[in-house]
Amino acid sequence: MYLFIGLGNPGLKYVYNRHNIGYMIIDKISELYKFPNFLKKKNSSLSIKKIENEKVILLKPTTFMNLSGISVQNIKSFYNIKNENIFVFHDEIDLNPSEIKIKKGGSSNGHNGLKSIDSFIGNDYYRIRIGVGRPIDNSLYKKNDIVSNWVLSDFSKKEKEEWLETSLNLISENFNFLKNKEFDFFLQ
Repeated sequence: MYLFIGLGNPGLKYVYNRHNIGYMIIDKISELYKFPNFLKKKNSSLSIKKIENEKVILLKPTTFMNLSGISVQNIKSFYNIKNENIFVFHDEIDLNPSEIKIKKGGSSNGHNGLKSIDSFIGNDYYRIRIGVGRPIDNSLYKKNDIVSNWVLSDFSKKEKEEWLETSLNLISENFNFLKNKEFDFFLQ
């Protein structure tokens, strides 16, 4: 059994935020692989389907980003999923826009969604880091809120056209490589 988590915040206000790229990926995978409708369960929105005789769960925590670990722990425990079969899609400001990297374990790098998950299940799961870059003009934001305002702002039309849709499609079309841990093929 596999658990794929897309980090984000629930609600229409956040739909196109950089912080919601994880939700966007889960929705794209669900659409491409024709998962059933999402159900509300244990602080989550989830959909389950068998792929290659393996049960795959797509999860969007509904607890808001900073409490994502509650949702993840609930589903992990309920379905008895090992951390080695958990994959988390999230935004990464320290990667260039559209850059995608996979890592297992390590630091949360200040990402509050990952911090929350780490505190509930440990950090030995896979992270699919999708670059959203850093704000170019820091003067647009209050000094202490630069990062949070950036990730809670919407992708621009230019970003959507230049790289966002392409990245979402690349990840979802190569989903089986990810599930099978064939990471060398995943991003080709």
